Amino acid sequence: MSLGSSLQRVGAMARAQGETRFGADLGKPGDLFLACVRAESAPARIRAIDLAPALAIDGVVRVFTADDIPGSNRLGIIAVSKDHEFLARQVVRQPYQAVALVAAETAAAALAGARAVRLELTPLPGVYHPAEALAEGAPLVHPQREAGNLLASRHIVKGDVTAALAESAVVVEAIYTTSRLEHAALEPEGGRAEYIDGRVVVWASTQNPHYDQADLALFLGVEPEQVRVVQAETGGGFGGKLDLSVQPFLALAAWHLRRPVRLVYSRQESMAATAKRHPFVMRYTTGADERGRITAVKADLLADTGAYASYGLAVTMRAAVHATGPYLVPNLEVTCRMAYTHTQFCGAMRGFGVPQVALAHEGQVDALARRLSLDPLEIRLVNALGPGQATATGQVLGSSVGLRACLEKIGPIYREWQKRPPAQGRWRSGLGLGTMFYGIGNTGVSNPAGAALEWRPDGRLILYTGAAEIGQGSDTILTQLAAQRLGVDPGLIDLCRGDTDRTTSAGATSASRQTYISGNAVLNAAENLETLVLDAAAEMLDAPRQDLRLAGDLVTGAPGGEVPVRQVVRRLSRDRGPVKASGRFDPDFTALDPDTGQGRPYATYAFGAQCARVRVDTDSGMVQVREVAAAHDVGRAVNRRAVLGQITGGVVMGLGMALMEEYEPGAGDNLHSYHMPTAADAPRITPMIVQEPEDSGPYGAKGVGEPALIPTAPAVAAAVGDALGRPMRHLPINLERVMAALTPERE
Repeated sequence: MSLGSSLQRVGAMARAQGETRFGADLGKPGDLFLACVRAESAPARIRAIDLAPALAIDGVVRVFTADDIPGSNRLGIIAVSKDHEFLARQVVRQPYQAVALVAAETAAAALAGARAVRLELTPLPGVYHPAEALAEGAPLVHPQREAGNLLASRHIVKGDVTAALAESAVVVEAIYTTSRLEHAALEPEGGRAEYIDGRVVVWASTQNPHYDQADLALFLGVEPEQVRVVQAETGGGFGGKLDLSVQPFLALAAWHLRRPVRLVYSRQESMAATAKRHPFVMRYTTGADERGRITAVKADLLADTGAYASYGLAVTMRAAVHATGPYLVPNLEVTCRMAYTHTQFCGAMRGFGVPQVALAHEGQVDALARRLSLDPLEIRLVNALGPGQATATGQVLGSSVGLRACLEKIGPIYREWQKRPPAQGRWRSGLGLGTMFYGIGNTGVSNPAGAALEWRPDGRLILYTGAAEIGQGSDTILTQLAAQRLGVDPGLIDLCRGDTDRTTSAGATSASRQTYISGNAVLNAAENLETLVLDAAAEMLDAPRQDLRLAGDLVTGAPGGEVPVRQVVRRLSRDRGPVKASGRFDPDFTALDPDTGQGRPYATYAFGAQCARVRVDTDSGMVQVREVAAAHDVGRAVNRRAVLGQITGGVVMGLGMALMEEYEPGAGDNLHSYHMPTAADAPRITPMIVQEPEDSGPYGAKGVGEPALIPTAPAVAAAVGDALGRPMRHLPINLERVMAALTPERE
């Protein structure tokens, strides 16, 4: 059947033939063009906005400011922290914040109008580092907040850390840092909107159309039913299209002007004005006994959310929960704080919070191994979480705990690399390991998904899902799951996806949740649809319902014969209308205790392990990643080729985080100065699938989208450290940091 086969990706042929229309491709003749007016520096007070020069330009129709917003100008992905002003009203809090919006008959007129707006600003004192932001007397990013510049904090404690560290055979302490990163999806943000019959309809590249609908209704001051959002085909997201971008501007202009409008960000605008990965500073103290068993972890995590909250609350919680890594740690104390600064706001980015802490917990394990003269692979096997053991939050794991299996999968490759002769001359070689675990879905909160299936009289089916496809393959996976459950050819299933008028919410395409959560919702819908069909068939065949079953295009099992499914569906359609059934799934969880952080935040976890082999040129500081082996426990692979592709892509993205990517406002706002891996940088990658089925998953499946990235940077950092003979604890490991490690006196 469908399950486990490498079914061709849904929509692949249209993409290959150039027929797919992304957000930037939706324009029609007669559309107005939009352009944002942005303040290049922050913080600053807005003294005046002179619109007259823009309005004097031929073709400019209108210029909007915050005064034109009919509803709330404070939006955000998490309900309790909506603070993002899409058009600054009095104060500009981050560089490149929008202060006005120009609508014009042509793109050239819109851009000319945006350049013509005269903006008068008075600079204000600002804060640009989280430690600075949390200091007493620091300038406040949001003065009205009682908590000042502290967005959120999360504390997780178990056992007695002080006593355990005092009794440990060895204790290691270190500071680790990671940088701000840009998502750099191939497609920049873009979309189109119309005013139709008293409603605003927005087509846009997005990872969560139903969230967009709710916030756009808030923005316009209308009921959600007056806003329709349709996900345009989306050319990559990685978390960057969870936050609203072009959508409020499109909705505002269409609402006021009653004309169709379009807006597409330039690459520079996309990089300058959208969310980034949160940079972290992490202080770790880790203890172990003589055998290398971890006895205690104390971690202080400090992160920067920039000017707006976005996903900061979720990243704070997820980073704290995962701070000890996929290891059995009996005693721990973790504190994670998230601070506001006057910098580009940070949001969700592949793994949000977990890739950052993975650098630290893996660096600490390697430090313990060095101090105890233990093998890096063996110390990880000694400490690996297994079934029946508890995580940092006290959650006792059940099925699908595949870390040990992942380590054993990459073990032979790692051992073979250890036997190779070291590099000669100016080159040094090194090996490194990285492991991870990742909670599937949102942390300690309800995050359901809905889905529906309709069986048409012609024998075809329609799968309705709100799950946003952003290139990760959910369209294909959900189709395969429905086909498997109903016993039909996947080619018979058509897709209706990401339309708030026609689909129910499936939640965000984030947290690697769609295979597990939406997959279960699809199976539930398929079960309910099967019940409708078999109940009707039992009546038609005058047979006991429990004897009947679906067998391809037939209902069989009746003593008197069988009946084609199409015949049953036609009768149902005549009697009751569309033969359609809905499904829903919400993972089992318990909220984290607000004081201790104990609880069951996820129903299941993904696990993985990677090893990397590198060469370092001691003359230039250049790092070459030669090979990476990556094993990931996905529960069960619904589509084998898709899983292998996710693992391979995750590794390459992880190389960027490890070696070259670092967003700096004004210095990294284009793809010339912001360095990312290309095909020329990709090493030989050996992706390996580990299948430890999850009892609650759809046919045992979990997820792999975000987990595939997480171990790569720790493995590469360990390998470079092995080559240089010094731990590399700060990302990215660029040429300057390599040369500093080679010449310690320069640090």
